[in-house]
Amino acid sequence: MSALFNFQSLLSVVLLMICTCTYIRSFAPSLLDRQKTGPVGTFWKMARIGERKSPWVAAACVLMAVNVLFFS
Repeated sequence: MSALFNFQSLLSVVLLMICTCTYIRSFAPSLLDRQKTGPVGTFWKMARIGERKSPWVAAACVLMAVNVLFFS
């Protein structure tokens, strides 16, 4: 089933994208800082969410991991 139709899968994809964009921006900021608008700007916005809300994103990742490992 596609991640668009399953809420748990969609949430996993969004969390992984936030974590990935934040990781990429920490090592190569010029890749994401070039375009802050448009469709590619979505990755920059996800990196900003990961930077500013990192304790909450980390907690969400841990909760999602527990959910996938033990309750799926």
